[in-house]
Order: sequence, then structure tokens, then C-alpha cells
Amino acid sequence: MTSVHWRWVYGITACTLCVGLGVLFISVPRGEDGLQWTQPLVQGGWMAWTFPVALFFYGIGAALVVFSILAIRFPETPRRGILGMRTTRGDRLFVTLLGSAFINLGWLFFFGAPLTGAAIVCLLFALIVFRWV
Repeated sequence: MTSVHWRWVYGITACTLCVGLGVLFISVPRGEDGLQWTQPLVQGGWMAWTFPVALFFYGIGAALVVFSILAIRFPETPRRGILGMRTTRGDRLFVTLLGSAFINLGWLFFFGAPLTGAAIVCLLFALIVFRWV
């Protein structure tokens, strides 16, 4: 049986995620007034990949990488929450992402564009899901 040095795995993963985030920050277009956060990252591309959109998908990818390492390092058995169904960390992450999408859509419908309040509600929702569901 081989020994896995988890500190190296954690360190390499953290460095890789930080480098990816750095590359994402470097790719933000710059103009005379400074950084252009909402301009497309690839000029003339087929899709408007702006920094906020890329950061959103980066966050989901980083969460999947971290949760995969946690699943390997600390395997868990499903637990029963207040809803009565058995869930693992991955299940709770999926429920959190899906619920957050609906929270943001509802917020846009009822309150409009600034999604700061929706982000706070989503964080509270994630805490509730990971604690009690």
C-alpha cells in the first residue's frame, strides 16, 4: 500500500487553483479608465465570456475539485437530514447550486438587477443545506 502525502496534494491543488485564478484576473481587458470587468475576455469570440461569468464557472469548477479531493481523503457514508433522505456532500452541493439558481432567478423577477441580496440569501441557503439537509 502506498502512502499518500496529503499535504502535498493540498498544496499542489491550492497552487493550481491560485494560478488559474491569477490567469483569469490577468485576462481582464484594460482600457484608459482601468479594468473593464464587463467587457468580453475574448474579443470577437462566439460567446461573451465576461469576467463575472468566467469567475462563476471557475468557482463551480474549484468546488468540484475540492469536493473530489475531500471524497477521496475523507470518504463518507450518506446521512439522513431533516428532509428524511440520505445525502452525501456531493448531493448537498448539487442541491445548493440548483437552489441558488432558483433563488437568483426569483430575486431578479421580484427585485431586479443588483444581486447582492440574492448572494446573501444563497449563502444562508448553503449553510442550511450543508448543516441540516
